[in-house]
Amino acid sequence: MPQTTLDPEIATFVKTMARAWAAYPPFMTMPLEEARAVAEAVRAPWRAGGPTMAAVREHMAPSSTGTVRVRIYDPGVTSPAPVLIYLHGGGFTLFSLDTHDRLMREYAAAGGFLVAGVDYPLSPEARYPLALDQIVDIVDWLAGPGAAEVGADPARIAIGGDSAGAHLSMAAALMLRDRGNNAALRGLLLNYGAFGGPCSDASEAAYGGPDAVLNRAEVDYYLANYLGAADAYPDDPYARPCVADLTGLPPAFLVIPDRDVLAEQSRDMAALLGKAGVQVEAREYAGATHSFLEAMSISALARQAIADGAAWVKARLAP
Repeated sequence: MPQTTLDPEIATFVKTMARAWAAYPPFMTMPLEEARAVAEAVRAPWRAGGPTMAAVREHMAPSSTGTVRVRIYDPGVTSPAPVLIYLHGGGFTLFSLDTHDRLMREYAAAGGFLVAGVDYPLSPEARYPLALDQIVDIVDWLAGPGAAEVGADPARIAIGGDSAGAHLSMAAALMLRDRGNNAALRGLLLNYGAFGGPCSDASEAAYGGPDAVLNRAEVDYYLANYLGAADAYPDDPYARPCVADLTGLPPAFLVIPDRDVLAEQSRDMAALLGKAGVQVEAREYAGATHSFLEAMSISALARQAIADGAAWVKARLAP
């Protein structure tokens, strides 16, 4: 297991976050709505500042299980414009369009494309496959009647997200492929993804534990919220993309912080994608932890990773 020194700016982010959380009871002991409110408050300072958009618009998109709020970040691009669908992290349980507001603005500004943030339903209230089904419906909507509504080019769509959002992005791509609609997506942006595999003892020992940004107990908790039990659906590729046949998927870009308990899942996924013949680029960021992109206001490493991902998406969505 590689060992690197924690990047000093990322260390400041981790310590600041830990101090903010320390003002509240342990996360998993709080009622869920209280925990979500605390998570929003702890994350609030990290979404301040950043680029100004030409427009931010919200749309209610149709799905088979009700309407879904979609927030469009427009940096001032000419319509019809390429679009990155972005799915926030939070273990299928926490966070929102607001916690990830700055990150989506940064991607839009750096890449010169629209970003469509999806307000997918959280677990355990909305368990698998509800959020996934709605996300696939959003892709279909943006590739169809929704394109004109939001000013998107239906032929230039990518999808991505962080942590649980990367999991949902992979699962959506798999479902679209299996439905014969793989051409709907030009690329996958997978930031420190959780792909449904177990956290190894070595990874937990090196990068987990009670003081980590993310540890194995939390990964299991989040999976149980989403799937009903941490070990549920062991052979379902949409519930656990790590067991899927990956052939025929769109190209993928993986952002891997090397001091993340989930880094091994991203490395494994990159290898599996390559073996399946998928065009894949996996880039590691030494000294970075899970959630490090949120440190963009103080971290050069986070800003570089955002720029790298934005440039890759921009190239994939070129005319």
